Amino acid sequence: MPRKKQIAKRELPADPKHGSVLVTRFINTVMKQGKRSTAERIVYGAVQILEQKTGQDGISILKQAVTNVKPQLEVKSRRVGGATYQVPVEVRPERRTALALRWLISFASSRPDHTFQEKLASELLAASKNEGGAIKKREDTHRMAEANKAFAHYKW
Repeated sequence: MPRKKQIAKRELPADPKHGSVLVTRFINTVMKQGKRSTAERIVYGAVQILEQKTGQDGISILKQAVTNVKPQLEVKSRRVGGATYQVPVEVRPERRTALALRWLISFASSRPDHTFQEKLASELLAASKNEGGAIKKREDTHRMAEANKAFAHYKW
């Protein structure tokens, strides 16, 4: 961390096809080894599959899925004396989105469909309906924070 200045956050450009910053972040999270065109093909293909399956706008389903998966609380380890406590803390907005995108992609990859586009589309569709692995992960995170509410006074 710098001693003097706060590091300025760089603004991401909106993606050229849909004009959404969220889609750009999603593409960046899907991207591996700098292969942007492959990541774009996967995300745009998944959005197209969503539109075919539901007949609705694919971007709105993507936004709904991300909103549903965003966690409100998480636990952080805090060492007090000789013991380590799981202290529930609120998640910052930037981190909420990052966790949601990461969870959606990781649970999509573990689905049994054939291509990653299909896997991603089905996970996004499930998350938009409050179902699927990413939603379960959010619920588990909230449950863990709720269970450790007694240690909330150790917040720093």
